[in-house]
Amino acid sequence: MEGMSESENVSTMPEWEQRFRAPRVSLPDWAEDAPDRSLFVSNATGTYELYAWERAGGQQRQVTDRPNGTTDGVLTPDGEAIWWFSDTDGDEFGVWMRQPFGGGEDEPAAPGLAPSYPAGLAIGRDGSAVIGRSTDEDGTTIHLVPAPGSGEAVEIYRHRESAGVGDLSHDGTLIALEHTEHGDAMHSALRVVRPDGSTVAELDDTEGGTKELGLAVLGFAPVAGDPRLLVGHQRRGRWEPMIWDPVAGTETALPVDLPGDVGAEWYPDGSALLIEHSFEARSELWRYEPGAAEPVRVETPAGTVSGATARPDGTVEYLWSSAAQPPVVRSTSGAVVLDPPGAKAPASVAVEDAWVEGPGGRIHALVQKPAGDGPFPTVFEIHGGPTWHDSDAFASGPAAWVDHGFAVVRVNYRGSTGYGRAWTDALKHRVGLIELEDIAAVRDWSVKSGLADPQRLVLAGGSWGGYLTLLGLGTQPDAWALGLAAVPVADYVTAYHDEMEALKAMDRTLLGGTPEEVPERFEASSPLTYVDAVRAPVYISAGVNDPRCPIRQVENYVDRLAARGAVHEVYRYDAGHGSLVVEERIKQVRLELEFALKHLGGGDVLGA
Repeated sequence: MEGMSESENVSTMPEWEQRFRAPRVSLPDWAEDAPDRSLFVSNATGTYELYAWERAGGQQRQVTDRPNGTTDGVLTPDGEAIWWFSDTDGDEFGVWMRQPFGGGEDEPAAPGLAPSYPAGLAIGRDGSAVIGRSTDEDGTTIHLVPAPGSGEAVEIYRHRESAGVGDLSHDGTLIALEHTEHGDAMHSALRVVRPDGSTVAELDDTEGGTKELGLAVLGFAPVAGDPRLLVGHQRRGRWEPMIWDPVAGTETALPVDLPGDVGAEWYPDGSALLIEHSFEARSELWRYEPGAAEPVRVETPAGTVSGATARPDGTVEYLWSSAAQPPVVRSTSGAVVLDPPGAKAPASVAVEDAWVEGPGGRIHALVQKPAGDGPFPTVFEIHGGPTWHDSDAFASGPAAWVDHGFAVVRVNYRGSTGYGRAWTDALKHRVGLIELEDIAAVRDWSVKSGLADPQRLVLAGGSWGGYLTLLGLGTQPDAWALGLAAVPVADYVTAYHDEMEALKAMDRTLLGGTPEEVPERFEASSPLTYVDAVRAPVYISAGVNDPRCPIRQVENYVDRLAARGAVHEVYRYDAGHGSLVVEERIKQVRLELEFALKHLGGGDVLGA
């Protein structure tokens, strides 16, 4: 309103909108050899963009400014330049650009390389870089790009299956790659090569694709002349780190015996490891010094640490939140590292844990509910991935539903990470159907426990969660009163043919082949197969530039709904797999809320 200050304007908005609009920052990345120079992502302008931060003087500068936002950026080790990925309106297909840290013109970072989907990046101290590319035509290619003005990019790797750049050693003599040449896109093998592409060493826990055991590059030791590589492995049924010396051929197990998935990164001087432990939807930090009997806890509040980094002074900076409290970048020194200006996000309600016996084992669900007594209208907000998991972390979307009188249930179904390798790998071949069995078990519990109103159950989600929403509406038509599917897989066969090559590889792994090789599996797992059984009103939103869940297969599904007069609404927006524009995100949530309130009735009860 005219004459009203920005802070007054924000304070009069509904709390759910304030949460989306509140300024946020990511965990700052910092230049290895110039640690006062940092790079972070913020929504301060209303669109998520990259920002440079000179810590010593406190100066901050917006690096990118594009209509649909930018989030992928890397600092050079000397802190003199920022690389950022330039795609077109969220289509994820583009090139790396380079900009001086202090500002200036953008220029192509690797002018000889054509646009592609990104497949990893590592930048050397001599100005060179290793760039991974993925295209439908070539599969994965990896290129050594010399320092500016020193020559043209040289291809050092090529394969039809998915691969990517893991890391570059401190002295630039070793390059770690993750690859799936064995055909299992869910379990990578490792190869360390020289800059000319010749092989130094291989590590393949899949044994040629015969075992479902993955490896991940966590980073070379940050010390000159040290070839040790920190590696994630699954040999004991969960992710945990070890140290591999590809030159000496030695592996060193670490006595980090924690119950959940464990990741790690080096302290800047290579003297210790910062351990990130994720277990039952929460996370914590530990410090481990090689040779010690056990790690030592790094104190953080209860909740979720969604990123952490050790600084040269020995402190640890981390991005923390809980379902009730919005994110903040903290330090073990006790300070708030980076506090964006502007009104803070209103708090939400804490999450409660539910453990439900399911057909494949005990299922963990996270529950948020409004004040008062149930049963409540309930949204089952299903996470994407599928190799992901919901956690006790701040999320503006679920909080908006709680504000409107809904309970929100989030299910870490089989396929989710954080509960061991067997749980993550369980959904193969019966893709979608297995996850929905777990969701059904939690749905039944929610009704029997008195939490959920059985007549007002909403199935909702984005990406893989949107896929499960459409599949659930068709295979469980009596169970759901409403469906809300964002950027979904709707027609699995068409989606396979239109999606980016890396996702084709993942689908072949999940379903055991292509649509031509295993048509019955694609048919059984495709929402389009069951579209005529859908009885609940369904709302679908889709990005017209989405390379992951392409628009054509969504239109095929919508056409079938329309042909039989099914109740539905479709919202198409000019971006990719989601939006980086705050107002666009708010618009989409508002449309979903309005659709739910219109079709479920009881506006007063729902707080409309």
